[in-house]
Amino acid sequence: MSKVAVIGAGVTGLTTAYELLDRGFEVTVFDRNRYAAMETSFANGGQLSASNSEVWTQWSTVLKGLRWMLQADAPLLVNPAPTIHKMRWMSEFLSNIPNYKANTIETVRLAIAARAVLFEMADREGIDFDLERRGILHFYDRSKDLAHARKVNQLLMDGGLDRREVSIDEIREIEPALQGNLIGGFLTESDSSGDIHKFTMGLARACGRRGATLRFGAKVEKIAPANGGVRIEEGGSSTEFDAVVVSAGIHSREFARQLGDRVNIYPVKGYSVTVSLEDAESRAAAPWISLLDDRAKIVASRLGANRFRIAGTAEFNGDNRDIRADRIRPLTDWCEHHFPGISTENVTPWAGLRPMMPSMLPRVGRGKAPGVYYNTGHGHLGWTLSAATARIVAGNVAETIGASSGQTTVPRAA
Repeated sequence: MSKVAVIGAGVTGLTTAYELLDRGFEVTVFDRNRYAAMETSFANGGQLSASNSEVWTQWSTVLKGLRWMLQADAPLLVNPAPTIHKMRWMSEFLSNIPNYKANTIETVRLAIAARAVLFEMADREGIDFDLERRGILHFYDRSKDLAHARKVNQLLMDGGLDRREVSIDEIREIEPALQGNLIGGFLTESDSSGDIHKFTMGLARACGRRGATLRFGAKVEKIAPANGGVRIEEGGSSTEFDAVVVSAGIHSREFARQLGDRVNIYPVKGYSVTVSLEDAESRAAAPWISLLDDRAKIVASRLGANRFRIAGTAEFNGDNRDIRADRIRPLTDWCEHHFPGISTENVTPWAGLRPMMPSMLPRVGRGKAPGVYYNTGHGHLGWTLSAATARIVAGNVAETIGASSGQTTVPRAA
């Protein structure tokens, strides 16, 4: 039986491990944390959102970023201090502007494909992750933003997404709790929301039950091609594997360098707050449908009866995990504005580093050396896309490693 290592126990790493187990591989997962899903997969906005597939590679994003550079509470904030990595990443980001439409459509297609795979995993393993299949409502309070959304909607439809425009009266009917001077929106009924940490922890347990070796608290010190596969050094010992899949978030860039590949990931910080709905009034005032405020770039999801997750902002500030009060405050202000009946007395802040490629598409597939594969760089859509890319990369491994070892793989639906 061929041995495959997966580096990273976030949602991309564990969906990959699960798919590899389905194909009969012996799987070992390495993660430097004591538990699964302790970094970017810990407290995101909770959305499984094909409707949020528009990539950022357009001139309007660049102009907004320049305008917001001196505004501490801006949705997009770029630290002006130059670094070679940041400058190269930004240069490649600009070079992808001509691919805006094509990359948006490809992202939609991946997101739609991922839904069935993720739900299949959860149903098969009985994973409870506060799933709400009520759709996602995008709402607008300015005419120019709604006009742009209509243009984006055509791209989403070209990618196969069924999404419809709704009037202000329909919005009030869909989510009576939502307050504000709104003018319209879009509803994607096939989108959903839930708790990424609960899902990923459940998937880790499922992988363990199915025979995976889960090496938590194991910091991979070095990785290198060896004998047609890879050698991984960790904790003073060295182990050879037939293949490795790198799903290590922002650390994937360094592992790729050691393996002879260039994976130009940049850490883009996002923030969230989890509001505890401790009293009956707050629970009644909180929405059940998942929401996206396009102008503020804020998403919100109900996680069970007693939690309300609000997330947003993008911060280009290197490998910096500090939780800044001036970045958290807009999230609680947004809650108090649109849902004044919710008490924000008990709010838990969080910040995570999204691993983002300049194209806004993940790096999925083979590296230069034999036995090297990547499933990383999903940016702000890690949970939305991971199940589809996990199936793709596991298929790549099966085509090469499985075939060369004479291994029988389990056939999977497309």
